[in-house]
Amino acid sequence: MSVGVALALSDLPLVMQGHPEIARRIYERGGEPEVRFMYDDRQPVLPVWKDGGLDLVWWGNARGRSRCLPRTGWTWKSTVEQGGWGGSTPGLVRIPAALGLEKGIWYRVRQGMHGLLVADEQGRDTVYMICEPSSHYYQVMTRSNRMPALLEEQI
Repeated sequence: MSVGVALALSDLPLVMQGHPEIARRIYERGGEPEVRFMYDDRQPVLPVWKDGGLDLVWWGNARGRSRCLPRTGWTWKSTVEQGGWGGSTPGLVRIPAALGLEKGIWYRVRQGMHGLLVADEQGRDTVYMICEPSSHYYQVMTRSNRMPALLEEQI
């Protein structure tokens, strides 16, 4: 799994770069500004490609904003494939990322990650990062038994 994702500030559309939720998430890595999205943030959000544009969406339901959604930020790929989210009219989305964070280890991501977009009881979009069992390399690197389902890539 991944508890954080990062991407270069320049990878975001110009109109999004001035958004207050983006401005407070900017850090520098090697002299370049990057935007970090962390699950333990007071307002956890992730960027997602939906309806042809990039949008910031609530990341899971850790703080219990919703009474009907699971209190996590991840879902298993097998659960999605078996229709486990069928009642909430889910949709697959792309989470852009250049880096992922797990147990203090930042690792490179080429294309991004898969996400599941659902609506809560008030119609607010919420994204759950889709995860799968860790590859041997990922498990050695992060000591985690699950990893994000990456777009067109295997670690």
